[in-house]
Amino acid sequence: MPITTSALKKLRQDKHRNLANNKIRSSLRIAIRAVRQKKSESLLGKAFSALDKAVKNRIIHRNKAARLKSKLAGWLQ
Repeated sequence: MPITTSALKKLRQDKHRNLANNKIRSSLRIAIRAVRQKKSESLLGKAFSALDKAVKNRIIHRNKAARLKSKLAGWLQ
């Protein structure tokens, strides 16, 4: 357990950020799974949006997002 006040504050911040990151990561996985199951253009757009948000918040790397977008677009063909 942290002792100093700054370490306690950092622990609180990390917990809060972890919850926010998990929420974004979870919505991303759900969107990708939906595209793979139903294969529709509207779901593809939502998945792309979720990928872009994850990149913007530095949850995943931009190259990984590009790979996933390319792979998902191939699922529709």
